[in-house]
Amino acid sequence: MKYSIQTLNKISKAGTDRFCDAYTISDDAKDPDAILVRSASLHDTSFGDNLKAIARAGAGVNNIPLDRCSEAGICVFNTPGANANAVKELVLTGLLISSRKIPEAMAWAATLKDGETSVAKQVEKGKSQFAGPEIKGKTLGIIGLGAIGALVANAAVALGMKVVGTDPFLSVGAALRLDPSVTVVKTQDDVFAAADYLTIHVPFNKDTEGMINAAAIAKMKDGVRVLNYARGELVNDEDMIAALESGKVAYYCTDFPNAKTCNAKHIIATPHLGASTPESEDNCASMAADELMAYLEQGDIRNSVNLPNAQLQAVYTKVCVIHRNVPAMISALTSVIGEAGANIENMTNASKKDYAYTILDIDGVTDGMIEALTAIDGVLRVRVIEK
Repeated sequence: MKYSIQTLNKISKAGTDRFCDAYTISDDAKDPDAILVRSASLHDTSFGDNLKAIARAGAGVNNIPLDRCSEAGICVFNTPGANANAVKELVLTGLLISSRKIPEAMAWAATLKDGETSVAKQVEKGKSQFAGPEIKGKTLGIIGLGAIGALVANAAVALGMKVVGTDPFLSVGAALRLDPSVTVVKTQDDVFAAADYLTIHVPFNKDTEGMINAAAIAKMKDGVRVLNYARGELVNDEDMIAALESGKVAYYCTDFPNAKTCNAKHIIATPHLGASTPESEDNCASMAADELMAYLEQGDIRNSVNLPNAQLQAVYTKVCVIHRNVPAMISALTSVIGEAGANIENMTNASKKDYAYTILDIDGVTDGMIEALTAIDGVLRVRVIEK
């Protein structure tokens, strides 16, 4: 079996080199089996009927039309945790430079030159304007304690900070990865009230858009420093600029500058550097490649954002069905298989919101059976994977 992979953006060789000779990799592939992408937008891209999967070498998938992919039976993957350390290090950078007014201090120092007064004397006279607090003993508030938030929390503890965080979806595994001294609270308001520094690590969606707004800022301490290395849309820019001008917020660090924020006072903007390390790019590309190979060759799903995770070891032939998550679907599938005189050796089924995925290990697959399965109302795609 041969597979075609289309790459968009520059994908690390650490990922593309993982594909074996059964794969052709190119940026101009026609009607590919899968797409490997970083930040390129696919919202206006037409997908061929052969496209089975899209893997985003990164965490955020705002550049991918998830609803359209789900309806077409296209599995979308991301690479959670692969860039977590890179983002953590940038968050720590923002934490430190926003405390000590480092950007302003560097810009001022670059203007100095010997004249009537030496540079050394100018430094001693002018340095007090850049004084800032130490982070040791201060409280870092974290909204979102997933892969990145947990690493930030533990690093902040190691730097002598108190850490208060919240996450409504905190898993047992994630909780166990947190340093025991991290205080987990129930609500964002509890975090807002406690934080000298606030960092947000949640996905962007309709529920989180503009979550850091005037109402949220009003619940924070005066002089709080806010860090956003998650998604620009999580913060209401107008409300943040107003808070900076009033002094309610001392500094705002963002990795997503725009026309409103890139030159505003007391905003430290970096050009989307969160995952821009060679290590992160290698990790993301490798994970994405592995996810695509597992899905194309075995039908197994790991780290999908639109379909449920599911794996199955097969003895005979795998039949993989993407379908709507509706009642009586499993009985409809098994009825077709039974009427074809085939036997189901094993099967697994999992659902995720409106969609479900069923993998069947079948002895006696026929073309007629596959056609009948595909014709069932609510079935979006059927794939056959020979042993």
